[in-house]
Amino acid sequence: MEIRIKIVTGDATKISVDVLALKYAQANYGLDTLVTRILRGGGRDASLMQPKPGGFRLVEGVAELAARQVLFVGVVSLYAFGYPEIREFSRRVLSALAGSAAAIQRVALTLHGANYGLDELEAFESEIAGIVDSIRTLDFPEKLSEILFVEGNRGRAIRLQKHLVKLLPSGTISTAPADRGSESRPEDGERLRSAGYSSSSKEHVFVAMPFKEDMDDTYHYGIQGVVREAGFLCERADLSSFTGDVMQWVRDRIKTAKLVVADLTDGNPNVYLEVGYAWGCSVPTVLLVKDTEDLKFDVRSQRCLQYKKIKDLEESLAKELKELRKHGKI
Repeated sequence: MEIRIKIVTGDATKISVDVLALKYAQANYGLDTLVTRILRGGGRDASLMQPKPGGFRLVEGVAELAARQVLFVGVVSLYAFGYPEIREFSRRVLSALAGSAAAIQRVALTLHGANYGLDELEAFESEIAGIVDSIRTLDFPEKLSEILFVEGNRGRAIRLQKHLVKLLPSGTISTAPADRGSESRPEDGERLRSAGYSSSSKEHVFVAMPFKEDMDDTYHYGIQGVVREAGFLCERADLSSFTGDVMQWVRDRIKTAKLVVADLTDGNPNVYLEVGYAWGCSVPTVLLVKDTEDLKFDVRSQRCLQYKKIKDLEESLAKELKELRKHGKI
């Protein structure tokens, strides 16, 4: 038997599945905010949607949701929800359903981590690895046949699909125990065995830039690919995704970064604040800008990589990282 993993572009509230699985990070964020509102509007008790870390609650759906049931898995706060926690989350999703909804066949998940700053592909690998963990320990619903990753952003869905093919060429995970001496399976390879668990030991680059839709291509195609190709995780913070002291999370990620890449286009004050903190922590920085007229007086004496096209940025940043490595600065 095999369980198929699929990437689906669309609205998670409109995807017909047996269970839509969401995290509850001790506050509502993004999709779980919307789904909670819909469930409450349908008469469901709000307390059922707020499990403590380590707990879970399975809530019956309502007419406005395509999913028959919604699983809320309690996790730590968003600040502490890193790659290992993402792996544990997806494992717990299947484990929880094994005991409370064994007859289900289709489960929908979303990608966690990327919307508030973690490396997109590392987060995806961690989530897939948690699914593999559950399957390998036979801790999953016995009739489960398909797991959907629902992604509203078409560009991200395409990137995840490409990465899924690298991780699982067949798009499936076998539920059969591996026989000693048998041919190895992609889902049992070192990459997924270590995903999430080894992430904290990997060096990362922090990208300071506005979290705006019109700069998404700049990040994903001009910066992220280059940074990952150089061997680093690539992270950036969407300040609007957090509640509370967001800057403490940002400071921690900058302080521990191998390098900060900052796009000063449009003169965003948060980006300047992040650059200043990096300088205060003696973290090397690479400054980018589309138009030098955007530069404020306090960085005009600093070297900036100017770019007009994303392809130009990709090439110049790759060259810059190579030079920094050559001279032992990263």
